[in-house]
Amino acid sequence: MTQPAPGVTPDLFWETMTGFQRSAVLKTAVDLEIFTKIGEGNSTAGDIATACDASERGVRIICDSLATMGFLTKFGSQYAMTDSTAAFLDKKSQAYLGSALDFILSPQQRRGFDDLTNAARKGGSSITGDASMDPDSQMWVTFARAMAPLMFPMAQMMAGHLDLPTDREIKILDIAAGHGIYGIMAGQKYPNARIYGADWGNVLTVAQENAAKFGLGDRYHTIPGNAFESDFGTGYDAILVPNFFHHFDVETCETFIRKLDASLVDGGKIVTVEFVPNEDRISPPTSAMFAVVMLAATPSGDAYTFAEFKKMFENSGFSKNTLISLEPMPSHLIISEH
Repeated sequence: MTQPAPGVTPDLFWETMTGFQRSAVLKTAVDLEIFTKIGEGNSTAGDIATACDASERGVRIICDSLATMGFLTKFGSQYAMTDSTAAFLDKKSQAYLGSALDFILSPQQRRGFDDLTNAARKGGSSITGDASMDPDSQMWVTFARAMAPLMFPMAQMMAGHLDLPTDREIKILDIAAGHGIYGIMAGQKYPNARIYGADWGNVLTVAQENAAKFGLGDRYHTIPGNAFESDFGTGYDAILVPNFFHHFDVETCETFIRKLDASLVDGGKIVTVEFVPNEDRISPPTSAMFAVVMLAATPSGDAYTFAEFKKMFENSGFSKNTLISLEPMPSHLIISEH
């Protein structure tokens, strides 16, 4: 048997092969509210276990694993959070993101990866693709409730780039609104705006709840149904399309863009929020890896580069397309105008 060269290790193989174990540890910690309990002042395995109503042995093993992974620090028998875990995984933090695990690690999302080999052979998934177009599917309700906290920073940044009129009433359409956060943040930025959320009827109940919570109940309207079949009406100054195009092939996207164009006022714009990999398609990592999510979850979706988006919009009549980074979040804005 040939020995590997000095310094060559199987570390990357091992870490990747066991990646499901790491995500399971994180989900267990969130389920038990370990980070929140540490934030309340519990620092030993025994104290954390009591606060979490769990076994000391189980909590000690989970906390040691979290420390190994970098989510906790450990000094002697004392565990503490890092700045990142305190910000994003303590339920008392306004930036709490733990609920996203309910969707990302849901059975519906995992089963596409369990069948990824077949998806790679065929060029797309036949397992989860239909669920995304099922009007009664609970998958998008789970998405709307679980992912909303993750969307706030991007939605607020997006609202800051809209550059819409403030001297008259305006209309904003939010496609695949889900939780409604993108439209709601735009509504907060523009008190003169009426917001229209389009999505499946059961999902829009979540958007309406959030609109009421943020004081937009009387300005938030819903358009339930299939986005490809719904009548959106006309007169929109901006149409928001957050995380929608990646589910579909190029031809479908271009057809949909032309439908949206028919609903815009003269001078209106389409504002797309997407994971946009660089032209090399391997950087930045989060955006580049999103392509495999689409391979696992859709029949023909993809993570499109800006050049690909630019061509789609140009083919649909939009000659001015501007790419804007939403750093430190992994997404980009594309603002498309005639």
